[in-house]
Amino acid sequence: DVFGKTLVELAEADSRIVGITPAMPTGCSMNFMMERFPDRTFDVGIAEEHAVTFSGGLAKEGCLPFCNIYSSFMQRAIDEVIHDVSLLKLHVVFCLDRAGIVGADGPTHHGAFDVAFFRAIPNMIVCSPINEHWLRTLMFTATKVDGPMMIRYPRGRGSLVDWQCPLSEVQIGKGYCLKEGADVAVLSFGPIGNEVTKAIEIAEQSGRSIAHYDMVFCKPLDIQLLKHVFSKFSHVVTVEDGTLVGGFGSAVLEEANRVGYKGAIDCLGLPDSFVPHGTVAQLYHLCGIDAEGIASKLMVNDND
Repeated sequence: DVFGKTLVELAEADSRIVGITPAMPTGCSMNFMMERFPDRTFDVGIAEEHAVTFSGGLAKEGCLPFCNIYSSFMQRAIDEVIHDVSLLKLHVVFCLDRAGIVGADGPTHHGAFDVAFFRAIPNMIVCSPINEHWLRTLMFTATKVDGPMMIRYPRGRGSLVDWQCPLSEVQIGKGYCLKEGADVAVLSFGPIGNEVTKAIEIAEQSGRSIAHYDMVFCKPLDIQLLKHVFSKFSHVVTVEDGTLVGGFGSAVLEEANRVGYKGAIDCLGLPDSFVPHGTVAQLYHLCGIDAEGIASKLMVNDND
C-alpha cells in the first residue's frame, strides 16, 4: 500500500509517470493508481515479458514507467530487461514486490534470485529500502535517474506506522551508518537490516561493540563506505534476504578482493537450495538470518 499510494502521489506531480502490472493490480497495490489515473495504468495480464517490453516502449516515447512485478515472476522476463530496457538505457523503474522470503506461498514464490540477476545487468541500479520511508525516498529518487533502476521490497506489513514522510532525493550508490561500533561491522541490504538491529542488541550483551551500516544500494556499491569499513574492521558480516550466490555479499567480497582486504568476511543470506514452505519467522530461523542467527555470528571472537 505504501508503494501504491506513493506512486499516486508521484504521478500527481509528474505527468510522465505510468503504472504497469502483469495481472497483480491488487497484490502490488497498483489499484490505487488504476482508480486515480485509469488512462495511465495498464494491467497487461499474466505476461511479464510483455510488461517489461511495453514499459521500455513507453519509456522510449517519453513516459516514465513504474513496472511492478513480483520478484519470482520477474524471472520470466530477464531477457526483456536486458535487451529491451537496459541495453537501450531506458528510464524504467522496476519495483519488485515479494522480494526475499515470502512465507506461506512456498518455494515457487520466494524472491531469492533478483539481486543476483539484476546485479549482472549493465546500466542497472539495484537498491532496497530498510523501511517505508526509504521506499518512498527511493521511488522519488528513481524519477531523477538516467536509465533503469530496480527497487526490491518484501511482502507483508512494514516496520513504520507513520510512513508518510516528505519525498526527497538521495545520492545513488550511497550507504550510511546506522550505529557506530569497534569490534565488527555489519553491512545489511534492505529490510533485513531490522533483524540486524535486533541481533546487535542481543550480541552486545556479551560485551561486543558492533557497527551497523545500511548499504541501500547493491549496485553501485558505496566504495568509499567500504573503504572506511575495510580500514577499520578486521571482521565484517554481510546480511541479505536473497541468495548468497551472486548476491549482495558476493558484491562485497568482489570489492574486498579488488582492494586486497585481509580481514574475515561472513556472508549471511539464503542458501544455494530452494527454501521450503513456512512462515517468514520460521524460514529466517532456518536460513540463519533471524536476530538469533545473526547474533550468533556477531558474538564469535575474531580469533575463534
